[in-house]
Amino acid sequence: MRIADSIKRLGVETAFAVSAEAAAFAAEGNKVYPFHLGDVNIMTPSNIMDAAEKAMRGGKTGYCPNAGIPQLRELLADDISRSHGIDYAMENVSIQPGGKPVIGKFLLTLMNPGDEVLYPNPGFPIYESQIEFQGGRALPYGYVEGKENFKLDMDSIERQITPRTKILIFNDWQNPTGAECSPQELEKLAGLAIKHDLYVLCDEAYFDVRYEGESVSLASLPGMAERSVILYSFSKRFAMTGWRLGAAIGPRDVIDIITKLNVNGESCSNHFIQYAAMEALTGDQAQVRQMFNVFRERRDAAADILNSIEGVRCFRPNVTFYLYPNIAGAMELKGINDLDEFRRALLRETGVSVCTRQHFGRSPEGEKDFYLRLAYSGIDIQQIREGLGRFKAFVEE
Repeated sequence: MRIADSIKRLGVETAFAVSAEAAAFAAEGNKVYPFHLGDVNIMTPSNIMDAAEKAMRGGKTGYCPNAGIPQLRELLADDISRSHGIDYAMENVSIQPGGKPVIGKFLLTLMNPGDEVLYPNPGFPIYESQIEFQGGRALPYGYVEGKENFKLDMDSIERQITPRTKILIFNDWQNPTGAECSPQELEKLAGLAIKHDLYVLCDEAYFDVRYEGESVSLASLPGMAERSVILYSFSKRFAMTGWRLGAAIGPRDVIDIITKLNVNGESCSNHFIQYAAMEALTGDQAQVRQMFNVFRERRDAAADILNSIEGVRCFRPNVTFYLYPNIAGAMELKGINDLDEFRRALLRETGVSVCTRQHFGRSPEGEKDFYLRLAYSGIDIQQIREGLGRFKAFVEE
């Protein structure tokens, strides 16, 4: 069978390969401490599950409108209008089967083959995969260590912009680094987008996953709403990762095309789950608040132990549920100079399963530091302390 040439350009999310490796290690009878996948081991709030069951038993098991049920679109438009200070209506919202489909549909709508697209690297690997699969030219920009968190490498963004650059993919509250842009960085990005007439995908999967302060969207800045599409996800905010529900929110002409792509793809998102999402937005938030309290406790325990390990330094972000420690010193202590070799040795010797910088895009030439990404959303605090205690012993012994 002759497979299409474009498939050669299609990447994968290699964190799932790490998950499979950890599962195989556990199947051999070994203890595994799962820091590798950004899943949530806290159950979806009961009121959300009850709403889904009620909708199912009420007959909401057939097709629904391609853009999503109007009630949910209105609620989500109101919710984002309040949090972002933008006047969105139902027509600005297209419900999706998860946040990830928004990436591909956004590019299908606005990118022509050969167009250049700026995207974060390290970052969610599906950006790079979809840009190249659809025939675009992927231009990576990175992050540098600041005083309290990572900062945008603004120079790497500015120097790559050419007349063929059409799109900026921007993931504030960032996976994997936990970076959050300052007001000054947001203003500079907005200025560049307006000056060079760039369309912007604002991936806001972690907009609400925060422990202090308030999130401010790039789309909220003057001149940005009309050129930005927001990727919204219910997965992280409401512990609904397996429910697969999200949305594209933006200018109506773009949203209409994304909905047309719904028609050609999945027809519509799951019907009864959308009623559960309505309950998520309007119902009791006590269990959601408790989940974030648990995440904060896990973050603090993990960051404290990591920063106590010789040769490791780690920021403590106020957003996401990821830590991105620099382990260059620890690798030197162990006499290991290959990041994946260190990851495999860590799993083999301690059971601690992590992703590395290499799972979040191709490393640029000359990159000197070495990073791991630890997700604490799917591991209890006792396991965090036990696993990272073994990590510490592995490095320091």
